[in-house]
Amino acid sequence: MPKRAIHGLTNDELMEDARRSLPRGHGFARRVHRMAVLEGRFEPEALGLGAAACRAWRSEFSFELPEVVALETDDGPQGTTSKVVLRLYDGLEVEAVRIPMGRNRYTLCVSSQVGCKMGCGFCETGRMGLLRHLSTSEIISQLLVAKHRLGWPVRNIVFMGMGEALDNADNFFRALRVLNDPGGLAIAQERITICTVGHVQGIERLHQEGMKRLNLSISLNAAVDSLRSELMPINRRSDLRTLQRALACYRPRKNFALGVNYCLLPGLNDTRADARAIADFCKPLGRVLVNVIAYNPGSIPITRAPSEYEVEQFIGWLREEGLPVRQRVTKGRSVMAACGQLGNPSARVDRRSLRTLRV
Repeated sequence: MPKRAIHGLTNDELMEDARRSLPRGHGFARRVHRMAVLEGRFEPEALGLGAAACRAWRSEFSFELPEVVALETDDGPQGTTSKVVLRLYDGLEVEAVRIPMGRNRYTLCVSSQVGCKMGCGFCETGRMGLLRHLSTSEIISQLLVAKHRLGWPVRNIVFMGMGEALDNADNFFRALRVLNDPGGLAIAQERITICTVGHVQGIERLHQEGMKRLNLSISLNAAVDSLRSELMPINRRSDLRTLQRALACYRPRKNFALGVNYCLLPGLNDTRADARAIADFCKPLGRVLVNVIAYNPGSIPITRAPSEYEVEQFIGWLREEGLPVRQRVTKGRSVMAACGQLGNPSARVDRRSLRTLRV
């Protein structure tokens, strides 16, 4: 039986697992867990446990963090955006980004998968395809590396990195419980944001989980089915009307505001009619905030980045439609750390080559 990763469990879960599996030393479970997630260490000896108890702990449980293989930074007016590339146990790599939010506050953008099967045409990760899901502990590891290996202060967490979190539902929802665990990391729900391409089944499950303080945003990018299906293949499975119904039902609290992310693609989705279609889509959704994101070209661009004038013009049209709008400031573009730029499409080719060699 493989060892259980301490950081893939809540404090209570580790206590129960330790009680069932350890002949001695299980009474220290809460302290072992807090040492791991709050200090980045797994050292039962430091807690005064005897040699036999320490051996028992190490035989049943593990605490392994991925290797930092690259760290790139991009200085901007609001601070430094930093991208870290982490190598997992099987040699695959995943990326996380620390985003400055002003006033010395930072948000950590974490990944949920290696690659992504959603295939959005404007996204670098989508070009990788899905290589595999991240485990709960691998999701949590990104935060632990940021805090304990890199010394990054992190206030908020956004699931907006590589992958579609709701497509990795079981591991993702366990990770939410670990993040929110009052006996461990104790990150409040309102400091966690989930971004989805419009995974309807995942949105429905999120509603059923009953975590009422979480933040949710959708990646819309087109409010006409024909165009959205071209840009985002998931729309062929769940069209805009189906997505709209799911979002209208997702009202976890009275003051909830749905984030509607719109990547502005010059020549594709930037007309006055597109702005009107967004307003029509948002009408039954209650309180929303539209985030306009300038397209960040990746390794194979589908268009150019919009000019500042084009962004301002589109925001003006949305406001004329009565929508609250915010422009998402581009951060990290020079180091491929901006929205839509995470991932390494060559990793898919490399993995296929490795499989061929093994055969």
